[in-house]
Amino acid sequence: MIQRRSEALRTHGRASVLALIIAAGLGGPALAQDVAANQEVQTPPTEQAQPAAGQDAQVGVANRIMVQGNQRIDQTTILSYLPIQAGGAVDPVLLDVAVRTLYRTNLFADVQMALNGTDLIVQVIENPVINQVVFEGNSAISEDKLREEVTIRPRGIYTPARVQEDVQSIVELYRLSGRISATVTPKLVQLEQNRVDLVFEIDEGVSTGVRGINFLGNQAFSDNDLRGVMVTKTSRWWRLFSSNDNYDPNRLDYDQEQLRSFYTNRGYYDFRVVSAVAELSPSQDDFLVTLTVDEGEQYNFGNITVATQSERLNADFLRRLLPLQEGDLYESDRIEQSVDALTFAAGSAGYAFVDIRPGYVANPETRTVDVTFNVREGERVYVERIDVVGNTRTIDPVIRRELMLMEGDAFNRTLVERSRNNLRALGFFENVTITEVRGSEPDRSVVTVQVTEQPTGELSVGAGFSSVDSFIVNLGISERNFRGRGQNVVARLEWGSIRQQIDFRFTEPKFLGRDVRAGWDLYHSRYDYSEYSSYTYESTGGGLRLSWPINGYTLLSTRYSLRADDVTVPGTTCDNGGGSRALCEQLGESLNSSVGYTLLVDRRNDPVRPTRGWTGNLRQDFAGVGGDVNYIRTEMDAAWYYGFSPQWIVSLQGSMGYIAGWNGDAIRINDRFFKGGNSFRGFETAGIGPRDTTQVSSRGNALGGNFYAIGTAELTLPNYLPEEYGIRTSLFVDVGTLGQLDNRYRLDDNGVINERIIDDMALRASAGLSVHWRSPMGPIRLDFSQVLAEEDYDVTETFRFSTSTQF
Repeated sequence: MIQRRSEALRTHGRASVLALIIAAGLGGPALAQDVAANQEVQTPPTEQAQPAAGQDAQVGVANRIMVQGNQRIDQTTILSYLPIQAGGAVDPVLLDVAVRTLYRTNLFADVQMALNGTDLIVQVIENPVINQVVFEGNSAISEDKLREEVTIRPRGIYTPARVQEDVQSIVELYRLSGRISATVTPKLVQLEQNRVDLVFEIDEGVSTGVRGINFLGNQAFSDNDLRGVMVTKTSRWWRLFSSNDNYDPNRLDYDQEQLRSFYTNRGYYDFRVVSAVAELSPSQDDFLVTLTVDEGEQYNFGNITVATQSERLNADFLRRLLPLQEGDLYESDRIEQSVDALTFAAGSAGYAFVDIRPGYVANPETRTVDVTFNVREGERVYVERIDVVGNTRTIDPVIRRELMLMEGDAFNRTLVERSRNNLRALGFFENVTITEVRGSEPDRSVVTVQVTEQPTGELSVGAGFSSVDSFIVNLGISERNFRGRGQNVVARLEWGSIRQQIDFRFTEPKFLGRDVRAGWDLYHSRYDYSEYSSYTYESTGGGLRLSWPINGYTLLSTRYSLRADDVTVPGTTCDNGGGSRALCEQLGESLNSSVGYTLLVDRRNDPVRPTRGWTGNLRQDFAGVGGDVNYIRTEMDAAWYYGFSPQWIVSLQGSMGYIAGWNGDAIRINDRFFKGGNSFRGFETAGIGPRDTTQVSSRGNALGGNFYAIGTAELTLPNYLPEEYGIRTSLFVDVGTLGQLDNRYRLDDNGVINERIIDDMALRASAGLSVHWRSPMGPIRLDFSQVLAEEDYDVTETFRFSTSTQF
């Protein structure tokens, strides 16, 4: 019998399965210091096979191919891998190719082929099957974490190469955790039916910390300043939950980049790290790190130019977009910001794949750096296709209708950013990214919209405590993306000491397939202000809503509302003239029929977490379209945001409102403005404004007002907690007033000012801390308030919280 085997297999001998297992099990342990393979691994030959001398007899015709030695693998499967078919010619080169092909499947430990007359005999020894993977000796790293690192799984095929790769992965994992002396030794336990147990024996070694970090050559900044820039920290007992005080060469490389960024952002254009040396202590349990730096001189920006060859991209115009000027201190981050600004401008002009490369010329004599931004425009790009991925619940049309680009449109990066903001504003997605890649032609682009859906159903629960022991609970069920069609459905029940309400709302965001939002409301509510104003009222009604965008930043909404109100005063408050007109003339039922509109302008850079821009809205309602209530109510709100960084954001907010009767009507108590609680932190609901002191009470009866003005200044600041905790904090100051009752309610029966009615429009103010926590149960908000200005009859509170649970 004439046999033909792979050259690689002849090198290692005719190894049996047992010999192969012994070779894998007895290989030396892999060390964390040197992850190179200590274990010899059989691999198929890579050089081109050539016929050996004296093997001319291997040439022939294989009329039949016979497979021997296979146990689990079907003969048909093996034959499908072979480049030889029955009836085909056979030569030494083809046999070598066939051997290497079978070997590359990783299914076989040994392959032999022999041409016996006109029969081709394929003799195989299958690789064993992994029965289980076991870890021994690990305590610093959990078994679950180790299993995530290895690729071999139970019921998988064993190969020495894969085992060695997993050994190196485990060693690397230990090295990153600061145990560079860890060793891993793989061992096999032979079982019946060609199965094996794979055991990783781990010697974790000691955790190597960082004894100290020293710097040489630094003059402009102290050692402490530079240590603060680095991620690597010296080992201290209080760093129990951090691994940054373990020595890691990769982390040290990253720290050198951090140092370079730190210096180059402070004008040191020539800065470089000369060397970084880590010396192992004699006890071999920690390292002393020494970094030698060359700071160089401090530079300013010199000549700043933009070079472009396209008439559509005017160089002078692009130059004015750059956030840097000649004579400014050199900062490398501002170079990156300039590239981003130019990329965005070019994208807005339709050049999706513009290439911008800054060139530098240092002038040591003047200590300036000349920067030239070379803009290579490429061709004007058109959108070939838009792919939407990641939406498992939301249907594609809901996403596509928010996009400002269509297939065939010229690519525009401004419209891409507005499309992203539109999708984020829906509240359906946790994350939205829009990327573009080259299409089938150089002037074609494929836009991919990647979304990560988040829960849109919400089970809401809210509670609040006040200085007068008021307690409120809200329960609501809402679905902002009903059936994945973007429809909003709300069913809410509120029960508390002030308000009991049940309402239903439905909103269709694309009415009749157009960019028109339509909806309806039904509600029944009961307000019990007996503790604050000695009256209660019930309201039952409904409404219709219609809104549409005027442009990309402006939305106009219209509405019609019809409701029946019933005001009652419990007890004997209004008997025998015991109550004021402002309260007692409100008794009885009324029908309110009104139309209104809201004009909203939103110029914020982000609808969820704005850091720049402003927003404002104007609301007006006209009551008297039927019914027996007549008034005009106007309200305005505005907010401005300015972020010094993503963590430091200043916001200014203001709101005001005024309501006036017409046709001789005064404003009823249930139509007046009441402020406090969530609308004015530090004061209880209805805690400020005009008050009737007729009743013997520490607070009197709140009467509400026809006019209010409230301003808020808020500073969002870092709390230095890990970002994954989802906790944001802010300091606030609220300032405002409420008042201006109708004259008839301020006078007694003789036309004289009633001194028991207080309506002084006094200014109130409060300050405090708000904590927002995106908890696993849902968003939680805590408000801690300190009142700065109040009247004796105001009702204050120092703490309020609310929470909601998503599903």
